[in-house]
Amino acid sequence: MPALPVDRARLIAYLTALVTFSFLTSPLWLGAGLAAVLALAGRQGPRLLRRALLATLAFSGAASATYAALSWWTQHRLPLDWLLAANLRVLLMALLTFLFIARVNLFRALDFSRRLTFLLTLAVSQSLGLRRTLDDFRLGLHSRAIRPAGLKARYRAAARAAAWLLDRALANAHESAQALQSRGFFK
Repeated sequence: MPALPVDRARLIAYLTALVTFSFLTSPLWLGAGLAAVLALAGRQGPRLLRRALLATLAFSGAASATYAALSWWTQHRLPLDWLLAANLRVLLMALLTFLFIARVNLFRALDFSRRLTFLLTLAVSQSLGLRRTLDDFRLGLHSRAIRPAGLKARYRAAARAAAWLLDRALANAHESAQALQSRGFFK
């Protein structure tokens, strides 16, 4: 039996780790997992941890605040153990995902399946197009002002850009799904 390619083995390890981490409920084990992933990241660890923190802060903060408020309102206590475990799990999975993206060539990992490679190609091309559009929005904001835009103007511009990008992503997804269905991709 031939050896499993490195990128495919890393994909399997990543998916296995995600499933394993999703079952962990102890903050101690989740913290140990976080330390292990940071050790695995090596010198990239602090940079990847910062990216993971920034990526998860809005979601985790909103979900945690809502759950804490609801728990306080109904039970008159804060579920600190649950909040710690949930936020550690989200951070751990985000950090693992950023490490995976930095270390694995997804095209090589998915080269065993033409369909998965095709879907990955579609997803990458869509995201690159949306990223280019987001850069255009950012450059447009800077080019239309003599002075740097204030915080309020940046928030308004970000909200408009996010709404436009969401509409565009939904339209692109609908078009792609129709094209794939017409070619018999979803059989």
